Amino acid sequence: MKKLIIARENVNDSHLPSHLHPVIKQIYATRRVVDAQELDNGVATLHDYKLFKDIDKASALLVDALKAQSHILIVGDFDADGATSTATLMQGLQMFGFQNLDYLIPDRFSLGYGLSPALAEQIVQIKPDLVITVDNGISCIAGIDILKSVGIKVLVTDHHLQGEQLPNADAIVNPNRHECNFPSKSIAGVGVAFYLLIALRSLMREQGYFTQQTPPNLANLLDIVALGTVADVVALDANNRTLVHQGLARIRSGKTRPGITALIEVANRNAARLSASDFGFSLAPRLNAAGRLDDMSLGIACLLSNDINQARRIASELDSLNHARREIEQGMQAEAQAVLDRLAFTDDNIPDAICLFQDDWHQGVIGILAGRLKEKYHRPTVIFAGGENGEIKGSCRSIEGLHMRDLLEGLNTATPHLINKFGGHAMAAGLSIDEQNFNDFKKAFDAAVSAQLSEESKRCIVFTDGELPNDCFTMEFAQLLKQSGPWGQQFPEPVFEHTFELIQQRIVGEKHLKLVLKHQSGRLVDAIAFGIDVKEWPDTEARFVKVAYQLDINEFRGKFSLQLIVRELEKVH
Repeated sequence: MKKLIIARENVNDSHLPSHLHPVIKQIYATRRVVDAQELDNGVATLHDYKLFKDIDKASALLVDALKAQSHILIVGDFDADGATSTATLMQGLQMFGFQNLDYLIPDRFSLGYGLSPALAEQIVQIKPDLVITVDNGISCIAGIDILKSVGIKVLVTDHHLQGEQLPNADAIVNPNRHECNFPSKSIAGVGVAFYLLIALRSLMREQGYFTQQTPPNLANLLDIVALGTVADVVALDANNRTLVHQGLARIRSGKTRPGITALIEVANRNAARLSASDFGFSLAPRLNAAGRLDDMSLGIACLLSNDINQARRIASELDSLNHARREIEQGMQAEAQAVLDRLAFTDDNIPDAICLFQDDWHQGVIGILAGRLKEKYHRPTVIFAGGENGEIKGSCRSIEGLHMRDLLEGLNTATPHLINKFGGHAMAAGLSIDEQNFNDFKKAFDAAVSAQLSEESKRCIVFTDGELPNDCFTMEFAQLLKQSGPWGQQFPEPVFEHTFELIQQRIVGEKHLKLVLKHQSGRLVDAIAFGIDVKEWPDTEARFVKVAYQLDINEFRGKFSLQLIVRELEKVH
C-alpha cells in the first residue's frame, strides 16, 4: 500500500531543558514528553512497587513459601516475554534462597496459551505447593479452579487485559486489573515479574532477613527485563524506557549473562553498541523461534545458562530454528499473497479487514504472517491455521484506531457461538474457533472492523520529524540520536525526510535496495531500503527521490560511516 510521508507538526518544547539540542527537544516534545523527569532513566525514577494491587499479598505468599522451602512451579508462556519472565523469576527467586523451583511452558500446539484446564491436570500430577503464572493467568479461570480444588496455591502475575471475571487465585499482580493503581499499564509480563521480586526483597528486609546477609542485587536481572520488554512490543512509556535503558547499559558495559552474550554473538551484533532495536529485530526473533517451532524451554535454557560454551551451543540451535522459521514464513507469505493477488487489491479498493485460513499453515508462524500483511496493507488482519478436533487457531494484528481485544470481546458478546476462546492486547490477540464457523466469523469480523475503523485510520502514513538541518547530517548527530533513546513502540525512533539526488541504485540480497544519495549539502551518503518492491525498483528514470529515513551509523570491518535506513521512498517527478 502506498504510504504518505508527512511531517509531524512542531509543538511547544519550552517545558524541556534548555541544554538539550533543539532538534532533540522537538523530537521529545512531539512524543508527548511533558516533564524533564521523563527523560531521567535512573533506577530511582521507577514507579513504586506498592502501587500494584495485591503485591503485598503476593510477596507474603513467597515469604511463607521460602520459610517452608515449598515446591514452586512457574508457568510461563511460549513467547519471548514469557521466556524472559520465567527466567527472571527462576534466577531471582534463587537469589533469595529458594531451592525447590521448577518451570513449565505449555506446548503451543497441543495445549495452547496459558494455564488451561489440560495443563492444570498435568500440574496436579506434579503436586507443587505454589504455582506462579508469568505473562498469563488473568483469563485462566477454569485452569486455576482445578488447581485450587486440590489445595494448590496460585499466584498470578500477568499484564494482559482483565475480562469480566477474575480467576480465584491467592494473589493477582497485574497493572491491568480494574482496581490496580500502577501507572504503567503497558509494562510487559517480565516487568511485572521483576516488580514482584522488588516487593519480595522489601518485605524480607522488613522482616530482618538481611541482618546476616546482603540483599540480592536485582539490577543483575535488568538485561533480561530489557530484552523481554522490547520483545513484547509494549509501549515504551517513561517507566519502560528506564527498564530498557538500564538493561542496555549493563549489556554495553559487559555486565550481562552468558545466554544474552551468546544471542548477541549469533546475531552478529556488537554488545558495546547494542540498541533497543537490536533486541526487537535480532535477539527476540531467535528467542521466539524456539516457542514458534519447537519448545520455548530451549530459549529459557539459553537465558539461564551459566556457561558461555553451553549458551553458545543453545544460541546456535535457536539461530537454526530462526532460519527454519523464516523459510516457513516465506512459503506461507507467498501462499497468502497468491490469495490476495486473486482479489486484485489496489490502493483504492483494499478491504477494511483481512481474514485468511489455510489448514496446513504453521500455528507458530501465523502471528508473524498476520503482522507482515498488516504492515503491507495497513488493515487489521487475522490469520488462521489448522488445529485439532475441528478447531482452528488464529492470530490477530491491528492498526492504530482499532483495539483488537475489545473488538473480539464485542464479537464474543454479540455472537457467543463463534469464538471458543480469545485474549490479548490492543494491537495483537489470539483466538480459537471451530473450522465450520470460519466463514461466519470472517463476515462478523469484517463487519465489526468496518463499523469501528475510521477513514483517517485507513490512511497509511509515515510520520517524520521533518527535514534535518544540514549541520545535523553527521555521524556525531546520529550518535546523539542513539544516546537519546531508547526508542521503540509508541516512542518511535526519529525519522526525517529529504529530497535527494539519486546517484546509484542496485538490488542486494534479492529484495533490498542499496542506494547512493546526494544531499543538498553536496555530501554523498549510502542508504539501504529493506524489503523493497522489486517490481518498482530499481527505477532507471528516477533522478530525485523523497526519502523518509533514519540516521544510522554503519560498521563494516571496524570502520564507521553514516548510513540512512530508508522507511519510505517516493519518486519525485
